[in-house]
Amino acid sequence: MSAEDERYMQMALKLAKRGVGGVEPNPIVGCVIVKRERVIGQGWHKEFGGPHAEIRALEDCKKLRVNPRDGTMYVTLEPCCHEGKTGPCTEAIIDAGLRKAVVATIDPSAYASGKGIDLLREAGIEVQTGVCEREAKLLNAPFIKFATIGKCWVILKWAQSLDGKLAYAEKTDQKQWISNEQSRKDAHKLRRRAQAILVGINTVIADDPLLTPRPSKGKKPIRIVLDSSLRIPIRCKLMRTTKKSPVIVYTSESAVQANPKVAESIRKKGVEVLIYPDAEGRSNLQFLLDEISKRGVQQLLVEGGPSVLASFLVEQLADEVCVYIAPKIFGSSGSAEISRSLADLAYIVGLEHVDVKRIGDNVRLTGLTRKALSEVSVV
Repeated sequence: MSAEDERYMQMALKLAKRGVGGVEPNPIVGCVIVKRERVIGQGWHKEFGGPHAEIRALEDCKKLRVNPRDGTMYVTLEPCCHEGKTGPCTEAIIDAGLRKAVVATIDPSAYASGKGIDLLREAGIEVQTGVCEREAKLLNAPFIKFATIGKCWVILKWAQSLDGKLAYAEKTDQKQWISNEQSRKDAHKLRRRAQAILVGINTVIADDPLLTPRPSKGKKPIRIVLDSSLRIPIRCKLMRTTKKSPVIVYTSESAVQANPKVAESIRKKGVEVLIYPDAEGRSNLQFLLDEISKRGVQQLLVEGGPSVLASFLVEQLADEVCVYIAPKIFGSSGSAEISRSLADLAYIVGLEHVDVKRIGDNVRLTGLTRKALSEVSVV
């Protein structure tokens, strides 16, 4: 890998990040076209169902009135060679007469897995792979995990005070936020990434959330409630908005048997009642992840309280953690202590590829678990 190759691929990776929150569950891709040591076209996958990064970069060449023939394309993921919501990018690349394609990483999907690269080589285009491969895999870790093992990527998100409190102890008629407005807007980017958002029943009863991304940008994630006793209020916002975005109540077999009329009234609201078997030795959360993965959920955002968040950590099901920390010390004025719920954690959760960003007077800390990194082969 030359310094020049790395420089242009880093440009492509930076472009790719602009698509976060818009393209999922499609991969995040950026593309740069270079000719005679000059960038003549740039593009990124902007929205789900829209033109891919390679097509947008070629269109950029046209706008600049530059012929890309004999140029070099730098792209963060193997170009597609199948017909989906858009045409195959390999055809467009071949038709454009590019001399070389530099690809950061292979697309592990069944319809790709090197097929796109083979087609380019068969057409006489030189292809180089592995430039900035680690960064490219990290950028598309959720997509790669789902494509390789068929399991969804689990993101845990919460806001807390400096002393680890997730809520105010006193309840008032007015909503009291821990994080600031900028952090709350930032958190909606996570919701736009996800195909499903999960909370526990206590969160629904206490906050009556909608669990929708704002602005939605066309995203309609499945909203999941962990409710082992079927306590969900029939008039809550989730129940009243099932036509806008689907809702799943995840409950136990025994709860449905004990409350068949309640289960039926929930179903009549258009809510799916998903039942986990009352069997020892199997994780109910793992059963849920298996079920939603079968339905094509690539990323699950968990926004529950301390006990729900801790359950995912204790069972080693988390892939990514995002915490918003506010400059507040609650003491006895705070409740929902994350540390108490994590008392059963028998191992240290170490995060890697940690990013710390200041958002107003808040701090956002994000990182990936080692389990996640091993599943996408970047450990």
